[in-house]
Amino acid sequence: MAVEREKQKSADKRRRTLVVGGSVVCVLGLAAVIGVVAANAGKDKGTSSKAGPVVAPSGAQGKDALAIPVGKDGAKATLTVWEDFRCPACKGFEQQYRPTLHKLEDAGKLRVEYHLVRLIDGNLGGTGSLRAANAAACAQDAGKFRDYHDTLYENQPEETDDAYADNARLIQLAGKVPGLDTPKFRACVNDGTHDSWVNKSQQAFAGSGFTGTPSVIFNGKNIYQDQTLTPQKLKQMVEQADQG
Repeated sequence: MAVEREKQKSADKRRRTLVVGGSVVCVLGLAAVIGVVAANAGKDKGTSSKAGPVVAPSGAQGKDALAIPVGKDGAKATLTVWEDFRCPACKGFEQQYRPTLHKLEDAGKLRVEYHLVRLIDGNLGGTGSLRAANAAACAQDAGKFRDYHDTLYENQPEETDDAYADNARLIQLAGKVPGLDTPKFRACVNDGTHDSWVNKSQQAFAGSGFTGTPSVIFNGKNIYQDQTLTPQKLKQMVEQADQG
């Protein structure tokens, strides 16, 4: 782990100019993460952590239905984002790029495919990444993913604070999204309906070649590593794709 962190140190410095409020990329030893996912199966605090059949959220797309899409299916540009709700760098990316992403999504020019993973659980322990990802998938079932997704980042605890392991906290935050806090949503959160789906997404990430979150892919390229990337540049890239 120490060796991996040292390897990422220089890259992290370059990314600081890219992200506001998230100065480091959330990087972990993926083998350790897989071990934690397996060890936690069936015994996560406050949830059943279902190890049965994978239950994908409503409308999930892509290979094994692991992507939650936001935006119109017909958009000519697609952005793929691998993220962890406990990851401060993911929050930083969201803070800086969210207004631009929302405008492009609403204009029908961009579709964002979110892949939810639990890297921080593996690094620091706990189940907050899993619990938050499951809750977000429950919000997708209710057609409220984007708003709840944004709410989770706006209220993100410190990386070392596993506050999102508490289902009651996640349900409380659902109250900030009109129409989301329903008996069905609460049952989905408390039952860990999509836990196995989150774990499958984590396994897919482990085999993807990416080593940290957020990983932001546009036209096959991890643009989060581009030191020159800005919201305006991303907008230009999307508009160029939209024009064919």
